[in-house]
Amino acid sequence: MYKQIDSNKRNSVILVILFFIILGGLGYAFDLFYGSGQGYFPYVGVIVAVVFSLIMTSVSYYSGDKIALSASGAKQIKHSDNPYLYRMVENLAITAGIKTPKVHIIEDSSINAFATGRKPELSSIAVTTGAIEKLENEELEGVIAHEMSHVKNYDIRFMMLVAVLVGSIAILSDIFLRMSFFGKKGSNKKGSHPAIIIVGIVFIILSPIIANLVKLAISRKREYLADASGSLLTRYPEGLARALEKIAAENQPMQKKSKATAHLFISNPFQGKKVRHIFSTHPPLEDRIRKLREM
Repeated sequence: MYKQIDSNKRNSVILVILFFIILGGLGYAFDLFYGSGQGYFPYVGVIVAVVFSLIMTSVSYYSGDKIALSASGAKQIKHSDNPYLYRMVENLAITAGIKTPKVHIIEDSSINAFATGRKPELSSIAVTTGAIEKLENEELEGVIAHEMSHVKNYDIRFMMLVAVLVGSIAILSDIFLRMSFFGKKGSNKKGSHPAIIIVGIVFIILSPIIANLVKLAISRKREYLADASGSLLTRYPEGLARALEKIAAENQPMQKKSKATAHLFISNPFQGKKVRHIFSTHPPLEDRIRKLREM
């Protein structure tokens, strides 16, 4: 289990490095096509791409959690509103050695939960009413421990950065592509070879797709890591395994769901839709259950 945690952390770092290479490559591809022979500052596309992404990241850093909670319809509760759930979150936070996250409930009959917040001291955990009503004590504890692990491992900040950069790449790619087709003609008279420019245009078109696949791969890695880390908190991986079995058997999508926040949930909120593994925000439930029972 510890080897799996270390492996997932290493793989995630490698994927993020690849992500930044894509971002820089997008700016460079724009420079090849549009910057040559126009008197622009060298590598202006790379600079614009990086600066734009930093601005987007800074803005999202302080508002990402509020957006996610609002998009899912989560309502914050006090201890007196649901002592059972609140006490469970408190106990697991003590076990994890972190400050108790704010507790939210989502009025939804499906079984699901997610965590958000840029750091453990400012984190929140949201659980659906379906999870509270349908899961046994050990199963719900396994679900919350999974989300608590996301908080402790700084997965929320990590995935927020990745999601923002993916969005930045999509926006920049669209801008660069429009400028490439509708900008000045003859920009490469003294510039790069036409074949190189064609490759650059292809990269601008494909970069959002590549970046999104990287984001999805990172999301799947972090889910495996949270399953393993959560089992360390409860010392009972079977609890989470049984909860995931119920989610798989129910196969019920959430009422309020968004592709922008789907990767935050313990299970894909778009349940019921057949999605190829490579395009999924989550690993197959069967694989997660098998790995938990192998611990």
